[in-house]
Amino acid sequence: MTTTIGGKVGKGALWSLLNNVVLRLGVLVSGIALARILSPADYGVFAVALVAMTLLQAFNELGVSLALVRWERDVREFAPTAMTIAVASSSALYAITFFAAPAFCEAMGSPSAVGVLRVLCLAVVLDGIAVVPAAILNREFMQARRFFTDFAAFSVTTSITITMALNGFGPMSFAVGQIAGNVVSVTIYLVLCPVKIKPGWDGVIARELIAFGLPLAGASLLVLSVTNVDKIAIGALTDEVTLGLYLMAFNQSSLPLQVFSEAARRVSLAGFSRLLDDRQKLEDSLARGAGLLMAATIPVCVVLACYAEPMLAFVYGEKWTGAAQALQILAILGLLRVALFIGYDLLVAFDSNRQLLGLQALWLGAMLPTLLIGTHLDGIRGASLALLAVAALVMIPAFTIVLRRKGLKLGSTLKACRRPAIGGVLIVLSSFVVDEFVEGSFALLAVGGLVALAVYLPVVYPMRAMLPGRS
Repeated sequence: MTTTIGGKVGKGALWSLLNNVVLRLGVLVSGIALARILSPADYGVFAVALVAMTLLQAFNELGVSLALVRWERDVREFAPTAMTIAVASSSALYAITFFAAPAFCEAMGSPSAVGVLRVLCLAVVLDGIAVVPAAILNREFMQARRFFTDFAAFSVTTSITITMALNGFGPMSFAVGQIAGNVVSVTIYLVLCPVKIKPGWDGVIARELIAFGLPLAGASLLVLSVTNVDKIAIGALTDEVTLGLYLMAFNQSSLPLQVFSEAARRVSLAGFSRLLDDRQKLEDSLARGAGLLMAATIPVCVVLACYAEPMLAFVYGEKWTGAAQALQILAILGLLRVALFIGYDLLVAFDSNRQLLGLQALWLGAMLPTLLIGTHLDGIRGASLALLAVAALVMIPAFTIVLRRKGLKLGSTLKACRRPAIGGVLIVLSSFVVDEFVEGSFALLAVGGLVALAVYLPVVYPMRAMLPGRS
């Protein structure tokens, strides 16, 4: 049975990685186009609406999607009730958001964002409809169907967003494009889902779903609060232009996380859950997965940190170079976020809901004062340093302690990450040499990328034996 699960996880992970790579490349290209059309202030207005939508989506279906993936029961038994809960709760949240939008935008220092927020947060309702069929596809490792769905939605979102931006609709372009793409994805999810779902109700199942999912939804809300409180603080303490620059830096630093970590996370929870009874296989799988994930993520993050300013200037334009100092720090934070999200999925698999809530509360509690102080003292660079310090000095040790108390040995995982870490150090050292002898944004990027590849590949090449199908 373990072999079958391993095959499903491996196949699902490869499709999920293809999905993320293709779509994120598309997002990168469309993002470049939009950044050259729109201004940092436009991005700042969109960031206000995006923060609201992201926080709502963490809690809009009360965590029932995680139960759909985690429970070893016939999904047809509880999916109708799960859909009813998701649609009802997301609709109620949107109604509250619609009326609270003016106060929220005023507090964020961007009253002009009200219309954008109200349109963009319609995604919460659509997400409530889509969450059950999407979770079933994840549960059954049907990542090929998710690839088709996500690609179709991305195509619609991008074409509408760029068209509207070119015609002067500013930040509203993002909102309308996103909603159009969500409508497409919801429709395709419902068609492609192997289990035909329609709303239903079973009181007993509803209580079980909410009892299981609510703590996880709370943890997810805290997770997303952790990843969005920086934007709230910067929006409240600075202005739309500064927030727009920070959003650009944050988005660039998140690309490696989105491409590689999200691909892994679409199958990791289901895979971890099925290996809990064999601790040795779980530790071996964790070591191999984390090692490969870091091998792919470290060079991208380190290159971003080393060549932040020439990358922004050449790719997005000189108006975005003010984001470079924040990007240098946030790129390193991206590596830590990859590790922390792996820990999060492990604890979900262990049913450690209370520990997750405690860890996320610790993260948020440690972040709030340091973030406010950092932003006040040094703007977006100070905010970035505050985020990095909390992740490295508080959260990595905290997650490590909790996982060890679960009986999970992490020595093999750390060992699997040694080669990527050494390669990352070599890229940093090589960047000083490149910066000394090369001038010009394009030349720095081209030469720096080639040198990074030359020093990194020989170090991690022996890890090819860890790839699916070879080990």
